[in-house]
Amino acid sequence: MDNAGFEAALDTRIHDMVDACTKCGACFTACPIAEPAGLGGADPKAVVSGVLDILRLGKGSEDSEKWAKACMASGECIKACDYGVNPRFLLTMARLAMLRASKDLPERRKAGVTQFRKVGEDVGVLSRLQLSEGDLIRLGQKPGKEAPRAELPDVVFYTGCNVLKTPHIALLCLDIMDEIGVDYQVMGGPTHCCGTAQLRAGDIDTLGRFANNTINKLSQSKTGQVLAWCPSCVMQFGETVLPTVERATGRMPFDMTPFMRFLHGKLDALRPHLQDRVEMTVALHKHPGVPGVMEAAEELLRAVPGIRIVKLDVPAVGLQSVNLATLPKFKAELQLKELEAAKAAGVDALIAVYHSDHRELCAHERDWPFKIMNVLEAVGESMGLRQDDHYKSLKIKQDVDAIIADSGDLLKQHGINLDTARKVIVNGMLADQPLPLRRAT
Repeated sequence: MDNAGFEAALDTRIHDMVDACTKCGACFTACPIAEPAGLGGADPKAVVSGVLDILRLGKGSEDSEKWAKACMASGECIKACDYGVNPRFLLTMARLAMLRASKDLPERRKAGVTQFRKVGEDVGVLSRLQLSEGDLIRLGQKPGKEAPRAELPDVVFYTGCNVLKTPHIALLCLDIMDEIGVDYQVMGGPTHCCGTAQLRAGDIDTLGRFANNTINKLSQSKTGQVLAWCPSCVMQFGETVLPTVERATGRMPFDMTPFMRFLHGKLDALRPHLQDRVEMTVALHKHPGVPGVMEAAEELLRAVPGIRIVKLDVPAVGLQSVNLATLPKFKAELQLKELEAAKAAGVDALIAVYHSDHRELCAHERDWPFKIMNVLEAVGESMGLRQDDHYKSLKIKQDVDAIIADSGDLLKQHGINLDTARKVIVNGMLADQPLPLRRAT
């Protein structure tokens, strides 16, 4: 499939969905961020009608544009629609239309390249601050050094890019699959980009090329099943890329399954390995954007002997923590409210699922009377599996020189320039702190 075919198929999908929309406004009424975005008094039908104007003309009403830009991808709008329309997809395409109307292609392409390079640099440096050569190979980040396979794997485990900043999470995925006998091959990192940076920049031509390249790689399995860790990748492939490829070619290249739902589906095979008691009272940090993931995570925690789950009276919104950046004040308030609720509930740990949640929350462990953990750490502990959370240990230091000193041997081993490392630590780790820590270092 060429790029022109991808873009034409995408335009056709948008056109068909716009035609199917009845402008009833149910999606806007169900949206959890309309009120925080300052749109509580807006007319739902008018706002939705304005979104359709954006899709047709590149511009709509002020309220409609504000709603599109504030979207956190919670997915409640999808559940509310009775007409087969995916309003979240239309809001993504509305942001694309606004970019195309306001910026020329060279400017959009430059922005996409800049963001892609930043992700590559941040992922490359932060993963190498924590991982040995062997672990990088295990996570598919040393092409050519992996042992050749005699045949295709049963499934592909797709990390995406940013989970490699918190690699203990990805390594636990592999440890658990090894323990229950899943035959997999790991793919991911910037060389297997889902094209999110290009979509956000408005460069559909480059998105099409990236998507084709990654699809060809991910299609190499016996079952045609791809297990995806990252919710942004699940949304990107599930709502933008794969349906567009299917429209253009008449076939779906593979099925993409969120890893937590896959693991939950293997619960019967997992239970015999959950032997050690984990005596903890925990609360689950939730984002509902990918259906079934939070429910799967909760069921997995309930299967761990000794775990007791309490529910916190805080809203669950967004695809993952990073998506809440559209409303920074609202995001910080939500995080503070959750930390306070966790303290009041007397939990031993606040447990997150996604990597961006962990990056933003983990340093708060320094200032609050409970741990910040990933769900797979609790599951792994019951199985006798452990991967050290080096990211949290480094970030809690809140000091660039201390982090550099702690990672000095790995920096030398991987040949990372110290100035580059400092820049990434400051901008890619320490600045990734939406809610400031309670006290200075």
